[in-house]
Amino acid sequence: MTDYVVVLITASGEEEAGKIAHALVSGRLAACVNIMKNIRSIYRWQGKVEDEAEALMIAKTRRSLLADLTARVKELHSYTVPEVIALPILEGSGDYLRWLGEETS
Repeated sequence: MTDYVVVLITASGEEEAGKIAHALVSGRLAACVNIMKNIRSIYRWQGKVEDEAEALMIAKTRRSLLADLTARVKELHSYTVPEVIALPILEGSGDYLRWLGEETS
């Protein structure tokens, strides 16, 4: 089992994503969060197909911090059901993964 994960989190826009990203990095719940603005999300919500502009956060963290990271996102997020999806990091640069470990609690 891998120690590190990449977490995908959508937000209503760049401002909300920035607020959440700063909180995750400041709280050492993520070593780094990239923000991709102006993505288009098409999804079903409450029986209706929605087509919205959003921002996507890509957070790098330890698998062991995922529950705390998810709880923090839920505290700060405007969505009733925010997207928080973790994907394992199977391999990577040793230097980068050491840094990731050092920067997360």
